[in-house]
Amino acid sequence: MNPDFRGLIREGDLVVCGQATAEPLTLTEALMAQAGELPAFRMMVGPIFSDTFSAARAPNVSFQSYGVIGNARRLARAGRLDVIPSNYSAFCTDFASRRHKADVVLVQLAESGDGRLSASLSNDYVIDAARGARLVIAEINPDAPFTFGTEWPDDIPIHMRVAARRAPVELASPPLDDISRRIAAHAASLIPDGSTLQFGVGRIPDAILSSLSHVRDLGTHSGLINDAVVDLIERGAVTNAKKGIDAGITVTNQVIGTGRLYGFVHENKAVSVRPTSYTHGQGVLARINRLVAINSALQVGLDGSVNSETLNGIAIGAIGGQLDFVRGANASAGGRAVIALPATASDGTSRIVARVETVTTPRADVDAIVTEWGIAELRGCGLAARARRMIAIAAPEHRDALSAQLRDAAS
Repeated sequence: MNPDFRGLIREGDLVVCGQATAEPLTLTEALMAQAGELPAFRMMVGPIFSDTFSAARAPNVSFQSYGVIGNARRLARAGRLDVIPSNYSAFCTDFASRRHKADVVLVQLAESGDGRLSASLSNDYVIDAARGARLVIAEINPDAPFTFGTEWPDDIPIHMRVAARRAPVELASPPLDDISRRIAAHAASLIPDGSTLQFGVGRIPDAILSSLSHVRDLGTHSGLINDAVVDLIERGAVTNAKKGIDAGITVTNQVIGTGRLYGFVHENKAVSVRPTSYTHGQGVLARINRLVAINSALQVGLDGSVNSETLNGIAIGAIGGQLDFVRGANASAGGRAVIALPATASDGTSRIVARVETVTTPRADVDAIVTEWGIAELRGCGLAARARRMIAIAAPEHRDALSAQLRDAAS
């Protein structure tokens, strides 16, 4: 039976729910169905891969997030989403420190045969949010995998339990295209045997991972893992043998994929779903051997500055863990920080620009930029050399205009 949120939600409450594939669908769908009958409240969401909030018409509900990812873009386009510009690690820390204080927490849990509970698909900010919340409602989902590292702490009470009526959210890998494969071919040349990988969601990371079956003794220490990681493990490419820490263990903060992935991680001691303080912690990342951070962007400037957040003043992306991992990879022995993106946007405009409108990763932290036209090695380069190298990996039809803008800026 669905919970009746009337009498549970109070005026001005901050309601926090699991993000991405950890969204407790039975609870969030019931909450949104009843929203119009409830006092005004705020809803904190992360990446959204369900349709739960798309039809959230109740004007008494306001939404907040650390970025605009997945179906959160629908809320952003409707003017319903307030973005907190924060590194993912800092956003999670703010719940632990009570800078963000949740009143009500909705969480999806898995239960083992002996009654132990696991946060299953994510070990993000929800546990810290629950520790200080007035009300914690847990959706016990028999289809959610029991994962190690996410065991529910004994000191956090669960005030209400609900049986899940929906399987966990799944996110299938998008089909690869020619551009993503060309980008992957260039990026793969930066990933030697023994590298440890971090990557995000999307066509380009998937294309890069799919191109690495020939590489040996790869490791994984990432903000997320997906179905492509299962492929690499089963093909023997990922062994986690040479990471320097967590030998033999795939380490992640979130599990985002399909039932195949969920079955793979279920009660699998070779996978550890760790808290953000560990997966994104600079001291931890610096100890990893050859950490290769693979992230994407909306724009990159001729000076190397990276914009992953806004276009034309509108938030359509996120800071996320990009800067956490760029700096971690730069501190790792033999590490590389790779920003991979198509050279042109879907409307034909250049994604290599004279100057970005928002700086997500500063030019001082940038290492290598990859498009389908090649690699711009920027670490240690002066501004003039950076501009030349960036123009060389822009789409050919935009190179003259970029060169002209560079000359105009210098005159």
